Amino acid sequence: MSYAVSGGETRIHPTAVVDPKAQIDQGVEIGPYAVIGAEVSIGAGSRIGPHVVLDGRVRMGRGNRIFPGASIGAEPQDLKYNGAPTEVVIGDDNAIRECVTINRATHEGEQTRIGNGNLLMAYSHLGHNCDLGDRIVIANGVAVAGHVVIADRAVIGGVLGIHQFVHIGTMAMVGGMSRIDRDVPPFAIVEGHPGRLRGLNRIGLKRSGLAEIDGGAQIKQLQQIWSQIYRSDAVLADALAEARQQTLLPPAETLVSFLEASIGPGRRGPLPAGRS
Repeated sequence: MSYAVSGGETRIHPTAVVDPKAQIDQGVEIGPYAVIGAEVSIGAGSRIGPHVVLDGRVRMGRGNRIFPGASIGAEPQDLKYNGAPTEVVIGDDNAIRECVTINRATHEGEQTRIGNGNLLMAYSHLGHNCDLGDRIVIANGVAVAGHVVIADRAVIGGVLGIHQFVHIGTMAMVGGMSRIDRDVPPFAIVEGHPGRLRGLNRIGLKRSGLAEIDGGAQIKQLQQIWSQIYRSDAVLADALAEARQQTLLPPAETLVSFLEASIGPGRRGPLPAGRS
């Protein structure tokens, strides 16, 4: 049997089932009993572990590692799905651990998207039409419902659920076993059932290097804007309007813009603040 291989040979275990129409780039390894469908494209240097199933339209970049038992590209768990030719699109250098499930999108022309350098730990689930950025960590047993957006460098703790249509901002940290049914602002720490904002992700901000920019002015302003928005008597819309009275540096601008969008039409609104 011949395979559509570009740029050199691959290593395909003899027990793997690989459709001849699949696009397999140079240096790809496919392990025992893996199943690769006709509409799958796998970028150079990727490793597909034993018993992995890549089904439907899956486009995968370079250097990805898919661990045993993962299922990517199956039909969405959505009663509205009518067989449309939707996709899962995955970037480069992601680690998708054991038994992770990633569903393709629901309606024609739509995608479930994952960026670059992400870690999805074992038994996590990514529903239809989700959109993940780069360098995100999702811990074991996380159930991400459909249409969820997670921005760059967010960290999601284990054994929790994220409600459909929720947005999670950049560098947010969500504590394990929380219930996330509304938007999580950028740079926030969230935990609890129901989830509540506990403050800024100060350790994450320090590790990001933002504290070294402009003599720490960006972090100082972000802290000031956060306190202004979440003081006990503040109405969120009014606090955001007040924040706009000054020139916002990039982190504060990211926070304010996210919250403005979160309280807009079609969004679930942000999680409320809680006691530390």
